Amino acid sequence: MVPSCFRSARAGHGGGGGAARAPRGAGAGPGPGARGGAFHWDAAYERELQTFQDIGDAGEIWFGEESMVRIIRWLEKQKVPLDSSVLDIGTGNGVLLIELAKSGYMNLTGIDYSPSAIQLSEKVREKEGMSNIKLKVEDFLAPSAELSGFEICIDKGTFDAISLNPDNAVGKRKQYVRSLSVVQCNNTVL
Repeated sequence: MVPSCFRSARAGHGGGGGAARAPRGAGAGPGPGARGGAFHWDAAYERELQTFQDIGDAGEIWFGEESMVRIIRWLEKQKVPLDSSVLDIGTGNGVLLIELAKSGYMNLTGIDYSPSAIQLSEKVREKEGMSNIKLKVEDFLAPSAELSGFEICIDKGTFDAISLNPDNAVGKRKQYVRSLSVVQCNNTVL
């Protein structure tokens, strides 16, 4: 099901959402608070982007291939129409959107506040021939006016990362919930 340019997260580095991720080769990495910050994610995706450009490897499925399969099965079980508008919050390398497109979903948008993550997901999208997936650099805590009207919002770890941010985590969690209302998410899968 997963393209060869993706790898499942290593044991101990995924499956629990974005906050559990550690950059490839980082060992123990920074403390949990650092993983909630933009600097951490920008650096991680800059490395992933360089790796993709060097050898065509889009990086790890940080949240785990099994979690991705469960999300797609849940959408199918709920009989979510294939033309439903879906927002992937914190899309990273865009692998979930690729798999949703392969499953027949047509109205897909991925956002990430890391420009390097969006550059990576654009390259992966191009490699996989999925030009119908929309990608945008966007901070979900300060959504733009055009980011609205989604029937399904999927978050594989952004809320976790926000919760670990040492800079006003409580306030940022509240802003996250407000942002769900602003973008008019009818259903959210965390």
